[in-house]
Amino acid sequence: MTTTQTKLTLRMDGELVRRVKSYARKSGKSVSAIVADFFELLDERENRGKPRLTPMVRSLLGVMEGGSLGERDYSKYLERKHR
Repeated sequence: MTTTQTKLTLRMDGELVRRVKSYARKSGKSVSAIVADFFELLDERENRGKPRLTPMVRSLLGVMEGGSLGERDYSKYLERKHR
């Protein structure tokens, strides 16, 4: 899977920038890679215990919100389908 790279400009304290660049040099990573890793960690922490959803499934979230269908409706549907 290929991803599109998008530029992001961050503004932060100069001393912090110096420390991050030093850390990046020592770790052999770019500052961009370190920032991306950090955001991935945040995403993982927020979604801990939740299954990862594919883009298609994520696009369907909320489609049936407020709907009145339930388990009984699904059972009826299956009965009709398999007659």
